Amino acid sequence: MKSPFLFLFLITGLLATNAQSGKVFDQLSMKSEILDSERKFAVYLPPDYETSQRNYPVLYLLHGAGDDQTGWIQFGEVLRITDLAIKEGRATPMIIVMPDANTGVRGYFNSINGDWRYEDFFFEELMPHVEKEYRIKAEKKFRAIAGLSMGGGGSFMYALHRPELFSSACPLSAYVGPLSMDEMEERLKRNKETYNKKDIKAYFDKHNALSLIQNMPVEGISSVRWYIDCGDDDFLYEGNSLVHIAMKKKEIPHEYRVRDGKHNWTYWRESLPNVLEFISDAFHQ
Repeated sequence: MKSPFLFLFLITGLLATNAQSGKVFDQLSMKSEILDSERKFAVYLPPDYETSQRNYPVLYLLHGAGDDQTGWIQFGEVLRITDLAIKEGRATPMIIVMPDANTGVRGYFNSINGDWRYEDFFFEELMPHVEKEYRIKAEKKFRAIAGLSMGGGGSFMYALHRPELFSSACPLSAYVGPLSMDEMEERLKRNKETYNKKDIKAYFDKHNALSLIQNMPVEGISSVRWYIDCGDDDFLYEGNSLVHIAMKKKEIPHEYRVRDGKHNWTYWRESLPNVLEFISDAFHQ
């Protein structure tokens, strides 16, 4: 007969192993009045979420064009990478929220004519919903934003538009917006969108990272900790390099990383542990 103590030891060990894993839910949804639709989002909950009573910092993690709220889970391996970073002490336990910006109209911004208001949805509906639904510390110090490609552009814009809300922003391989009015107008032409030049200029100024950095008060931008990362073979290297130069000229503190790599998930999976460590430093300050 096997010892009951050995059985108890094995069961305890199994429970301890299971308790070390976080959880992801990738088909959550909420009703949006602003977008007049049901909106999906995904959430990562840290390993001790169900066994503790405390509140957690939050990272809003944005996907790229063509993906949805499942991208960071399926291809970015956010569960494995975050669990490991927490276990190794590189990251503090946190909640990660991953919204879908690929349904209806692709992207994280309001449209020029105002008939699609995704950014308003994000700040006025999604953020209040998740910060009420989950035990999230709803303060600037404990809130960060990051994303890749299109989501990197969203990270730039959201943190620049609302610097009072985020302690850190980590754009990865970011699309920083059209680099000129000509480029903006050409893109609209390809999409068969027609607007007057005044509206186009106003939209360009508000949705171009370089324009915002050049025209915003330095104090607001500097209140956010910046981690900008783009591969040396990435087709979006120019915009990220120009943002780095613009920040240097205005003496805005930021971390700028150029590693060997392209615009792909291999690069972003390698970026994520550094992002988690970087934003955790801000959470602890």
